[in-house]
Amino acid sequence: MNYLSAENLGRNLGERWLFRDLTFGILQGEKVALIGSNGSGKSSLMDVLAGKVAPDEGIVSVRKEIRVGYLHQNPDFNDAHTVLEVLFSSENEITRAIREYEKATEAADSAAITHYAEVLTRLNGWDYEAKVKQILGKLGIHDLDKLIGELSGGQKKRVFLARVLIEEPDFLILDEPTNHLDLDTIEWLEGYLSASTMTLFLVTHDRYFLDKVCNRIMELNNSRIYKYQGNYAYFLEKKAEREEIEATVLEKDKNLLRKELEWMRRQPKARTHKATYRENAFYELKEKTSGKRNEEKLELSMKTERIGNKIMEIQHVSKGYNGQTLIREFSYTFKRGDRIGIVGRNGMGKSTLLSLITEEVKPDMGKIVKGETIKIGYYKQDGLVYEPEQKVIENVREIADYIKMADGREISVSAFLTLFLFPPAVQYSPIAKLSGGEKRRLQLLKVLVENPNFLILDEPTNDLDIATLNMLEEFLMNYSGCLLVVSHDRYFLDRLVDHTFAFEGNGYVKDFPGNYTDYRNWADEQLKEQRREEKPKAEGTRPVVQDSPKRKLSFKEKQEFEALEKEIPKLEAEKSELSDKLSGGISDFDEISRISTRLEEVVVELEMKELRWLELSEWM
Repeated sequence: MNYLSAENLGRNLGERWLFRDLTFGILQGEKVALIGSNGSGKSSLMDVLAGKVAPDEGIVSVRKEIRVGYLHQNPDFNDAHTVLEVLFSSENEITRAIREYEKATEAADSAAITHYAEVLTRLNGWDYEAKVKQILGKLGIHDLDKLIGELSGGQKKRVFLARVLIEEPDFLILDEPTNHLDLDTIEWLEGYLSASTMTLFLVTHDRYFLDKVCNRIMELNNSRIYKYQGNYAYFLEKKAEREEIEATVLEKDKNLLRKELEWMRRQPKARTHKATYRENAFYELKEKTSGKRNEEKLELSMKTERIGNKIMEIQHVSKGYNGQTLIREFSYTFKRGDRIGIVGRNGMGKSTLLSLITEEVKPDMGKIVKGETIKIGYYKQDGLVYEPEQKVIENVREIADYIKMADGREISVSAFLTLFLFPPAVQYSPIAKLSGGEKRRLQLLKVLVENPNFLILDEPTNDLDIATLNMLEEFLMNYSGCLLVVSHDRYFLDRLVDHTFAFEGNGYVKDFPGNYTDYRNWADEQLKEQRREEKPKAEGTRPVVQDSPKRKLSFKEKQEFEALEKEIPKLEAEKSELSDKLSGGISDFDEISRISTRLEEVVVELEMKELRWLELSEWM
């Protein structure tokens, strides 16, 4: 069943077409990702498909009986509304009943509580409410009475993400859903969407997320759509094949153009009856070859300031706010060439540590001692600072007119901007006209222009396209100074860092020798070991009297426990196999639907059996 059809779509910005003649469809059960460079029109295309903006050309058709949910990159709601009002603002019987039940509970209105409890029972709404509470808990949304205007940008994004998930639409459109989420939440969302039967169309730069969630990739490149049936790894393989073929065809076209150009020049100017078909073919070929170009490359090799033997020492540092300790007696001595990733839940103190290192705030206890040669470059989440109507090149010239490169050359700001994918036409355009990703790239450029030898990056991957991320990673792989990075992009961390500071709560920072995946695997093993050693306390059980004899499993329970130990690994293997099949390029709709339904059943069954195993293991 076709959920969405787009025919010959075009979006005109006045001075240029953002995209034109785009035709594609999305089938029920598909999980489709849209990839493209910053400024290529991804968010604009999302707005058009969601019906927020009318296309300048073409038609979008969405199946009438389906419900569509849309998470905008910068969602906008009334700041005077509470979180609760936004979460349950969609109009269906269950959400209305839950909204009224929550209000009645807050007001301690027993009659209203009884009435709406009966309504929820009739609608099977209690399961729905449990699911809502799970979503809110995983996304860290607890204060439902808080006004939207009092939330940070990241908190707003999580509220609106929770809203579209709670609505459970048939077709879900997500624009950068992982921005402003911590790593644990991203991994939960990844699992939730993988197991869901919802049809998805999303933009994200998280390459692990793409690989595990999506079974089809569409690339928006040079105003054209390229389609790939498979996950991100499959897309990379097939894109490389396509580009190789295009390069071969382009070279042939250029050779033919040279021959045709010689023929055109040889013809006498006075001759008016040249072969018209050949002239027309010449101009078509000229337009064809000039329109094709290789993807631009970000190639940077910049000079960094000399770094001395003493770099930085963090000595027993503690810091807290409002009675909550975020960092407790943390110590570390930086070494030459350190490449450290910082991970942890939102609000645990990651950015606070960066502020301490850059001396924006002072520690409550301990001290930080820096070497004399240390020159810090700090890329913040706050965003680019610029004057209204200020041009791109003017903003960079506030720092320097010439940039030192690693080979000793000095190049102009204009040449450096060109290397950083800002062509001359863009350099003299107002910054306000740049896309969100282009502004981020310009902000990063300004940090690098100062040639730091200690580089601090706070969420540098937000809003950057995948091509720029790949290029940035290549640059940072060759960066000779110290690198300290906070990021929720697991691929980015795994590729760049070899050491991890993990904020685990209550002010404790784990100093771990390895990248994010190494740390996560270690943490998972520690959790499993802890569960084996601890006796899980089932909710609602009576406390055991100290001298009571230990309960023994019955023969039937022992059989059940042994069966669970065999069944759980089988379900885990089936879950992994089903996920791989969905990501492997299946095009048959019935097969996609069957696998998605079975995957959802397996996930539920696995959770139930794991809980029962923990319960029985208490008495082993």
